[in-house]
Amino acid sequence: MRIAIVERALCRPSKCGKECVRFCPINRSGSKCVWINEESKTARIDEKLCVGCGICVRKCPFSAIHIVNLPEKLGSELVHRYGPNGFELFRLPIPKMGQVIGIIGSNGVGKSTALKILAGELKPNLGNVDGSCSWDTIIRFFRGSELQPYFQKLAEGKIKAVRKPQEIDIIPRYVRGTVRQALEKIDERGVAGEVKEELALSKVWDREIAHLSGGELQKLAIAATMCKEADVYMFDEPASYLDVRERLRVARSIRALANTGKYVVVVEHDLAVLDYLCDLVHVIYGEAGAYGIVSLPRGVRVGINTFLRGVLKEENVRFREYEIKFHIKPPERRKTPEAILVKWDTLCKRLGTFELTVEAGEIYAGEVVGVVGPNGIGKSTFVKMLVGELQPDRGGVLIGQGLKISYKPQVISRLGAEGSVREVLIRAGVDVGSSFVQSELLLPLSVNKLMEREVSELSGGELQRVAIAVTLGREAEIYLLDEPMAYLDVEQRYAVARVLKHLTQDRGAATLVVEHDLVAQDFLADSVMVFSGESGVRGFASPPLSMREGFNKLLEDLNVTFRRDPDTLRPRVNKEGSRLDRYLKGIKEYYYSLPLEDQE
Repeated sequence: MRIAIVERALCRPSKCGKECVRFCPINRSGSKCVWINEESKTARIDEKLCVGCGICVRKCPFSAIHIVNLPEKLGSELVHRYGPNGFELFRLPIPKMGQVIGIIGSNGVGKSTALKILAGELKPNLGNVDGSCSWDTIIRFFRGSELQPYFQKLAEGKIKAVRKPQEIDIIPRYVRGTVRQALEKIDERGVAGEVKEELALSKVWDREIAHLSGGELQKLAIAATMCKEADVYMFDEPASYLDVRERLRVARSIRALANTGKYVVVVEHDLAVLDYLCDLVHVIYGEAGAYGIVSLPRGVRVGINTFLRGVLKEENVRFREYEIKFHIKPPERRKTPEAILVKWDTLCKRLGTFELTVEAGEIYAGEVVGVVGPNGIGKSTFVKMLVGELQPDRGGVLIGQGLKISYKPQVISRLGAEGSVREVLIRAGVDVGSSFVQSELLLPLSVNKLMEREVSELSGGELQRVAIAVTLGREAEIYLLDEPMAYLDVEQRYAVARVLKHLTQDRGAATLVVEHDLVAQDFLADSVMVFSGESGVRGFASPPLSMREGFNKLLEDLNVTFRRDPDTLRPRVNKEGSRLDRYLKGIKEYYYSLPLEDQE
């Protein structure tokens, strides 16, 4: 089965001279394989005539055309297609009453589309792009599967679904008032008070929504979803912007929702949270923007391990050429006083009623320093003192004379620029024509595929990757990145970690990364600064510590331990009070423990 994908956002027939039309051999023979649609002003391909020669793909200067070959048998499992030559989704995840179903996969392969279909927001067309399908046809299509009764109830209005969207930073544009007012207004279940306690919203209960941080907005969105009366609850990336303690708090609340007999479906890229939260996992694989295929459900441990290996043995499919690997032995911090790039005395800073104290420390050339700790504890304040946006009340920051700093803030706000990604990169001083930049930055981050896209059209994950490319593409000696992993999938986080480490070492620079995802920090950091204290009141920061010392300090404060999967060595959260949890706390080894057989 051959499918043609034409990305409308990239197709520019008025600028390229319609080369795909002129050079197509089928067109030259007198048939019309490729033509320009007058309504959409984009190329259109007749998939019945297409022979897969790939000439139109090579001739397109904007990389807008993809020709994809798939097994013929998948044609009978096509659930939805976005118009002619548009994205195709094959199969769907299967919600189960009283269980949490997890979805894991790369960005752009249909996870959000699957949620919209299951929520009833998008009616599947079964590939019929010229007209909609009746509910009878849809129910017949799923006959004999667990989705048949689900869609039967959905069609008859017997079940209601609510969905927490992925992008939560747009909430202040549409919702006004305080957290209390917003939740009490939509509290159909009468559980606003309980949710307030479960999600620890007391401190922001009477705060204006416009003044909430990213993590607080995330908890508000989750709380709003839980307050609505529904049968199906869907959460799209509920862990973004939350620290480790809050991620586990949210996971427990979602888990409790399923225990009441509700359908619960979760899309999440934090593997530790997904493992802690879900009963079953569907892997969605494919080609971003072209097609997505939903795998059969698997137990959560097996499903996540399958995704990491990139091979679906039962379905005889390899969807990734490499395996994502974890290591237990953390690197030892190498102190090289002759290579100090950044040094600071004990810093103190007061902002309103909040006070931050940072112990004296230093960062060396070639070192990546991770910054971890709860929300509202002063991590971003520390970064702003390093870049000079804030001046400390006591102490000082010493940065080598003439050293350049490149900074990516937490909120990227469409990069504050108009135009294409290429234009934004050039204006930021990135040499996009350099072979080094192309091979070491744009290609690994897949930004090369976005070069002709308008910044205003980018998704959250695409925008994040461009912001990282802008930051790392500048020539600098010090790189500061605030929450670079938000909205990125597991593979992209792995790619960002490799790029960060390689560029830092290659350039002899120093990089400081604020990030809540401990697994991502484990991938990228050589040392770690730990922030602790009372959120919104006072914060304390350690100097850069070794990974083992820093993670043990952080997790001891959080009262959380991790064990290692015996097959993949990935970290898994232990149940509080379990035998293994008590044992690891006793030996003070909270994260880098040796792999043991599952003792939960």
